[in-house]
Amino acid sequence: MTNRERFIKALRREPITGHVPHFELVFFLTMEAFGKVHPSQRHYGQWDQMSRTERNLHIDEMANIYIDTAKRYHHSAIFVHPNPSDLANTIIILEKIREISGDEYFILLHGDSTYGIPDGSSMVEFSMKMMEEPKALLEDAKRRNQEMVKYAEVFAKRPGLLDGFGLCADYCFNTNPFMSPEAFSQFVTPYLKELIAEYRKLGFYSIKHTDGNIMPILDQLAECEPDALHSIDPQAGVSLAEVKRLYGHKMCMIGNVNCGLLQTGTDEEVIQDVNRSLADGMPGYGYIFSTSNCAYTGLALKRYEMMHDIWYENGIYD
Repeated sequence: MTNRERFIKALRREPITGHVPHFELVFFLTMEAFGKVHPSQRHYGQWDQMSRTERNLHIDEMANIYIDTAKRYHHSAIFVHPNPSDLANTIIILEKIREISGDEYFILLHGDSTYGIPDGSSMVEFSMKMMEEPKALLEDAKRRNQEMVKYAEVFAKRPGLLDGFGLCADYCFNTNPFMSPEAFSQFVTPYLKELIAEYRKLGFYSIKHTDGNIMPILDQLAECEPDALHSIDPQAGVSLAEVKRLYGHKMCMIGNVNCGLLQTGTDEEVIQDVNRSLADGMPGYGYIFSTSNCAYTGLALKRYEMMHDIWYENGIYD
């Protein structure tokens, strides 16, 4: 099977043999790994002045960074962060990745329209709107969904280009969700459920990401029926084993190696945590191995590679 086929079988919670599928939302450590800046971190202030030849050279290099990362670390999927991010260039970078790698990898784009945690400058204003102008927020949530579905329809007309969407609105702090479960059921759940259903109609898979303590809203997330849930955050006290016990029959689990331990823990703590993640996630299939967030800037590459090597040795189905 291709990596893409194995990834899809995991999303469908079907039995597989060999290695547990592996991927990351983002692998920012490309400078240390390959001597090249990650595509999403580049600045193309003169993009519009470039010739088509210059643009193609940049796109070729970006596509190859994504593919080289997947090859080196045995990722089954590639989450593309287009740069430039307009629709035309997004299609071009996806086409280039498919041209080079064929159907080897499952390809995702960001595709979340739901309300996540507001940034610090707008948090108070948003909170007040939930109380004073709920109708306006609900109308905006509906509009955002409609726009995102129209965006997805463009890719649906290009079969084979894209496999799914990563829904990366963060809902939770380490202690609790930003919204109460009651507010979440009003302002997020209906729209998340609708968006995932529309993606499914278009033939796309959905991976719902949120950090933090998801337990107070876990039932609502499961109700929305994403194909997978990421990152099942151990730094927020979320147990992969427990989430899988409750809802592993409904959705695939992705995660949940503790990023904090990868950064600051001892080697022994990292080894123990990686093996814990595998032991919690592998039984019964429906599991994809990854960190509990991403391979972020500042994380030591040797620690990520330690995690990878443990997975490669121990994350194998008979």
